[in-house]
Amino acid sequence: MNYNYIKYIFCSVALTLGTASAATAAGARSPYVSEIAKFVYPENAAASPANFVYMPDGQSYLTLSPDHRSIVRFDTKSGKEIETFVDLTNTRETTLPDIEGFKLSENGAKVLVYRNRTPIYRRSFTAEYYVYEVRTRILRPLSEKHSAQRSPLFSPDGRMVSFVADNNIYIKKLDYNTEVAVTEDGRTGEIINGVSDWTYEEEFATTCSMAFSPDNLTLCFVKYNEKEVPTYTLPIYGGTCNADQRYALYPGVYSYKYPVAGEQNSRVSLHSYDIETRKVKDIPFADQTIEYIPNIQYAPGGNVLIVPTLNRDQNRLEIYSVNPKSTVVKSIYVEKSETWIAPETYENIYFSQDNFTVLSSRSGFAHLYQYSYAGAELRQLTSGDFDVTAYYGTDALGNHYYQAALPTPLDRTVKSLDKKGAVHTVSPEKGWSIAAFSPAKEYMMLNYSDVSTPPVYSLCNASGKTLRTLEDNSAYRARYEGKIPAKEFFTVESDGYALNGYMIKPLDFNSSKRYPVVMTQYSGPGSQSVVNRWQMDFDYFYALKGYIVVCVDGRGTGGRGRAFTDMVYKQLGHYETIDQIATANYLAGLPFVDRNAIGISGWSYGGYEALMCATEPSSPFAATAAIAPVTDWRFYDTVYAERYMLTPRQNEDGYFNSAPLNRTTRLACPLLLMYGTADDNVHPANTLEFVSRLQSQGTLCDMFIFPNMNHSINGCNARAVVYAKMLDFFDRNIKNNH
Repeated sequence: MNYNYIKYIFCSVALTLGTASAATAAGARSPYVSEIAKFVYPENAAASPANFVYMPDGQSYLTLSPDHRSIVRFDTKSGKEIETFVDLTNTRETTLPDIEGFKLSENGAKVLVYRNRTPIYRRSFTAEYYVYEVRTRILRPLSEKHSAQRSPLFSPDGRMVSFVADNNIYIKKLDYNTEVAVTEDGRTGEIINGVSDWTYEEEFATTCSMAFSPDNLTLCFVKYNEKEVPTYTLPIYGGTCNADQRYALYPGVYSYKYPVAGEQNSRVSLHSYDIETRKVKDIPFADQTIEYIPNIQYAPGGNVLIVPTLNRDQNRLEIYSVNPKSTVVKSIYVEKSETWIAPETYENIYFSQDNFTVLSSRSGFAHLYQYSYAGAELRQLTSGDFDVTAYYGTDALGNHYYQAALPTPLDRTVKSLDKKGAVHTVSPEKGWSIAAFSPAKEYMMLNYSDVSTPPVYSLCNASGKTLRTLEDNSAYRARYEGKIPAKEFFTVESDGYALNGYMIKPLDFNSSKRYPVVMTQYSGPGSQSVVNRWQMDFDYFYALKGYIVVCVDGRGTGGRGRAFTDMVYKQLGHYETIDQIATANYLAGLPFVDRNAIGISGWSYGGYEALMCATEPSSPFAATAAIAPVTDWRFYDTVYAERYMLTPRQNEDGYFNSAPLNRTTRLACPLLLMYGTADDNVHPANTLEFVSRLQSQGTLCDMFIFPNMNHSINGCNARAVVYAKMLDFFDRNIKNNH
């Protein structure tokens, strides 16, 4: 059957409570669930060195023991154990059975340990924190007044800890074992002090909005006033995964502040607290167009606070130098864009004693620029037709260390730039390398993998020489080596652009046969799915089950400069859809592909793009699966949606044309939708509104719901169920129909 020409009207409606394989009756347990588990999260995760925390001098490091009852110090160069740094069986005043993690003070004299972690959003959590003094072995609760704390922060001298409880900031003075309230106006759903709201955490990757001055006399913080932000409410059920009997008979609700595109954000303001006088000062900005303060940080050595700010359209970044005592504010950097300022520009500012370094894409590619604290550009550190993707800082000799998308956009290599301007590669030439440097940049822990090599963690010197291997993942490699097909890279042309892709063929591939295809993609602005790194996931399992799996990064994705990324501005889904359909048409012309058995899938932005493809008049897809998809950018949060689309009022046509919700009458193939009922990111309303349109039109679809699961759909084997259900769907609708 050619679904290009026949509108899909006949398919089963399934609010399915179990999965069904093609070989079993509906409702029976699927063998796919257990088979696929080792290919998907969490069983697909490779091993890595745990809690690798450098001591201040970098000559040794700390790790949490496997039994979570001690913190052990090792020599960095040799890897030999030096001592048990924290021993929970030998502490004074307080005893704990175990801990979940720790934070080290800047001077290494104290450690914050925590247990009973309770998640808030994607990154944030509360926990019971304790302060351990290394010299005396004294272990004490961080707070006697608050049972759980959030985002604790050591002062530079290690004599104080700021933390947040019940939306207020407190400072624990460790020398005197006293606790002082910095703010008192914190209220749930109204005022948040010192930690971010949902939107900032999700889109600016920040969980702490406090900073101690280097002289330990001032604490600066951001206040979030979310009174006018609309409230979003999600249902909570009893469920079976981490079941909650409180909701066994009557559902509960979870409510939080979430501004959708065009709505009111939290109003942010900057403040300083004088630790000696206990006085709070407001720090005003003259520019009334400031909408966001993504983060704050003190420059080392002095008492200057650096504050990056953005306007609502996120196309103007201004960085300020602030004197918290006098409240004098000076502009030291301004960058404007015709589209949007890349988040890495303000999320990865590097501060040294005399200057700061920004990663700007103003030349068309992301490169490093060095500025004085007076705002003068000192020099451009890197240049060329490639993107710098991370900056690690500089050492005492003036060598700069960074990561770049070289030698191709599919790779990441670690580079050094010496004082004479010479560039050296300090990681393997190809593949995917990520470095974690010691404070003085003498050593780096290098995480390296490529498309066929699982991650290898090595301790190297700054020139890249391997001193020892920390984790080679040999046991992990043995699970898959020789048992999975190879991932092959290729390019496909769309509108004159060569797009990067990968293909995984069945292990027993025979070029004389024709195979069904499942296309998978994410496609979001600046993202990359086609990369030369180890990525074990469901696609290998699907290939073992007789599918060719293909992924292509279309226009708008990252690693290829801003011109390639910026094409999607104010028209999300337009070029991405053209490119995915061009890929499908290319595949349909290959002699070993069944042109009538090509499906497409995706999660989150990928789910959105899958729906855009399925509702395009020229769609060649025989079936579509969308997991947690956005169906209208008006439903999504302000920061992300407006960064690429502006507000709905500014870009009414763009929002309308980019919404699968407005294209439901064009759906021309079987569709599977899946989502978690507790998705605080891409709300269930996205799927439900889409299904409502289908219902009113008399168009049917399959649907699978995960009670109480968030956007990641994790826990209780849920990820395996997601991909087992999707495979069953493709079996029924493309593989077994052709």
